Amino acid sequence: MKAVALKAYLPIQNPESLLDVRLEKPTPAGRELLIAVKAIAVNPVDTKVRAPKNKIETDFRVLGWDAVGTVIATGPNASLFKAGDKVYYAGSIARPGSNSEFHTVDERIVGNKPKSLTNAEAAALPLTTITAWEGLFDRLHISHDKNSKPKTLLIIGGAGGVGSIAIQLAKALTNVKVIATASRTESIDWCRSLGADLVIDHSASLVEQVRTHNIQQVDYIFCLNNTDQHWQAMAELIKPQGHICSIVELSGQVDLNLLKNKSVSFTWELMFTRSLFETEDMIEQHHLLNRVAELIDKGAIKTTLNHVLSPINAENLRSAHAQLESGRTVGKVVLEHWPAN
Repeated sequence: MKAVALKAYLPIQNPESLLDVRLEKPTPAGRELLIAVKAIAVNPVDTKVRAPKNKIETDFRVLGWDAVGTVIATGPNASLFKAGDKVYYAGSIARPGSNSEFHTVDERIVGNKPKSLTNAEAAALPLTTITAWEGLFDRLHISHDKNSKPKTLLIIGGAGGVGSIAIQLAKALTNVKVIATASRTESIDWCRSLGADLVIDHSASLVEQVRTHNIQQVDYIFCLNNTDQHWQAMAELIKPQGHICSIVELSGQVDLNLLKNKSVSFTWELMFTRSLFETEDMIEQHHLLNRVAELIDKGAIKTTLNHVLSPINAENLRSAHAQLESGRTVGKVVLEHWPAN
């Protein structure tokens, strides 16, 4: 089967950083599905895993954690899907990735593809959707009740993949006022088009800008950009007994004591946790992907796709990685269609 893989971890400008290869087609076992991959998306995790390091793989390593495809076979214990079903999913960081013509994935982290979307439109969603959903509802514990007391959510990094879906989920399912951050005209307009009530610039003082709009503190903060840089501002802006969730690892140390007097909770969100540890509630990702597919097909949420490359090959994947590494990506970059030969 065709695949894009690596052996050495190199700068993306190096033509050997990602390679077109041929690998053996996998066979599904247990609760696995064998998927014929039709479209894939690129996420920051792809570039972080591929980032230069002093390591050489013995065998080719396939990256990629967003895919849309068709089930062509099921493992002996699979029961949620059958051959011919169209699905979307983000896979597991502990297994070979989806940048391959065929891919095996545990059915408990797979959802039915939204019927109203093309393959490319659907491929933009799984990883960021899971991250946004778990961050908002499992970590921050924001109420789904649209009639609940109005509260305020600050999303730091609103124009990226996760921010783009988090804004929409918050507006569709909750009664929060969404303050998103963005720093360029294009990204500001993007956040507003997704439903953000207010957009501020994360390259300037968040505290000053929020308070300029007569908001002294916020109930929730979802940090999707540079936890270190924004730590002081988050500690100042969060309400007493508020909640902060981040998806961006720390590069150094921060002062947790800044949260103590307010009894603020801080939590991490990593969408791979359930699949990495095969937690008892792993199937929740199957359920949430199906729930979001329903919301999309009803028109409550739209795809976050912004750019499509074709075909799926090493050259285009290197281009997509470079685009993400520029730090100026709005929405998602998707690749579709495998080369004919």
